Amino acid sequence: MFISLYTSRVILSTLGIEDYGLYNVVGGIVTMFTFLSSAMGNSSQRFITYALGKGDADELKRVFNTTCLVHWVIAIIILFLSETVGLWFLYNKMVIPVERFSAAVWVYQFSIISCVVSVISIPYNALVIAHEKMGAFSFISILYAIVKLGIVFIVQASSSDKLILYAALLLIAQIAERLVYQFYCRSRFFEAKHISFRNCNQTKEMLGFAGWSLLPNLATVCYSQGINIILNLFFGPAVNAARGVSVQVQGIVKNFVTNFQTAVTPQIIKSYASNDVDRLNKLVFNSSKLSFYLLLCIALPVFIEAEYLLDIWLKDVPEHTVSFLRLILLAILLDPLANPLCVANNATGDIKKFKMWEAGICVSVIPIGYILLKLGLRPESVFVAQIILSGIVQFARVALSRGFLHFTFKTYLKNVIYYVLGVILIAPITPSLLYHFLPKGFGSFLLVSVACVLSVVVCSYFIGFNASERETIRYKVSKFLMRR
Repeated sequence: MFISLYTSRVILSTLGIEDYGLYNVVGGIVTMFTFLSSAMGNSSQRFITYALGKGDADELKRVFNTTCLVHWVIAIIILFLSETVGLWFLYNKMVIPVERFSAAVWVYQFSIISCVVSVISIPYNALVIAHEKMGAFSFISILYAIVKLGIVFIVQASSSDKLILYAALLLIAQIAERLVYQFYCRSRFFEAKHISFRNCNQTKEMLGFAGWSLLPNLATVCYSQGINIILNLFFGPAVNAARGVSVQVQGIVKNFVTNFQTAVTPQIIKSYASNDVDRLNKLVFNSSKLSFYLLLCIALPVFIEAEYLLDIWLKDVPEHTVSFLRLILLAILLDPLANPLCVANNATGDIKKFKMWEAGICVSVIPIGYILLKLGLRPESVFVAQIILSGIVQFARVALSRGFLHFTFKTYLKNVIYYVLGVILIAPITPSLLYHFLPKGFGSFLLVSVACVLSVVVCSYFIGFNASERETIRYKVSKFLMRR
């Protein structure tokens, strides 16, 4: 997280606002096509973990072989779409300064190859997570972050076109990460030792699952890269730079929780595979709350001290960045509550209705955002619309999960929402008062940040958990301390 924050600061300073915004929006065109791989990634994770939960070694090998085959096909499709539809969009629709168009084309081509490499790596990433080898997952992730930091320093010292060099080196890093994952899997897991495409009889089932997973992933691409594009159409690359910085911080903050939920995901799927509904519900409820509190620990100080943080982090803060960042942080607060329900739904394999509602609500941010900007409203209005729609789609997720998880609205409110609301209403009070009354500076920033974390931790313990859960926490903490 800290490496990523520093890397973003240096690369923005090195590339400049215009080139940084250009990199985000041009690379975003390729990212639009990755909804195909994202959908298949969910399918891969579900089927591999489900086979592990059943303890069927032969099925596991068949699933992995099928997953590899499908991802190669998807990589070819993305390559074709990027070099046709995407390239046409780049040449005919994007707002790019004439003198930087050649660099934009190079960045686009490097982004395509990087995307293809990322797609064919997904089965290996899914295998590591399904086997719950979180030590390896953590080590490779940190190593990749350090490599990206080294890339930033190389770009900074280079006299060549920094934007092109940055995109090229990121591609090399992506290839290296792919090779590390592949080597680890083939040396540790029997199902990855020998890949054969002759025994892929689950292709239809996996593609059917991926087909419905495609809808919310397409919606995610729309309200992520789609927002980027409509902002570019109305305001140009400078506003893309502001959103690029905000999204970078969002990704860093969110990744802190995503990795925690990554560790819980296999357990949720395996619980369903073994028909342990009580444990499944407990995992969904508890991981929702824990994830939310973890996110709030990081998001609250960033939200309150956004202006000061951006000033010390970046040498030149693009206009709108502070307001974009705060609105984006509000929008992602519901993500920790959404993911456990989505994973549990994926475990069932019957995802059609869930995905249709989820995608339909999420994707509406694009026409709504376009209308708001066409009416002459500020760019922030798009993010306000996103926050409102995030609340609506979470309500729909809960409504659609009641059947297969065997709980009622009242049960979910009682076990999750009641505790989460208590924490989010009480925890910000003390740090907000300190922020408003203390003189601005590093001392105030440090005090407010510490107050945020302590306030969230204390409120989470006393308000965010029931008596039984507090007893479990005390037991775990005392057990950990005794080992020391």
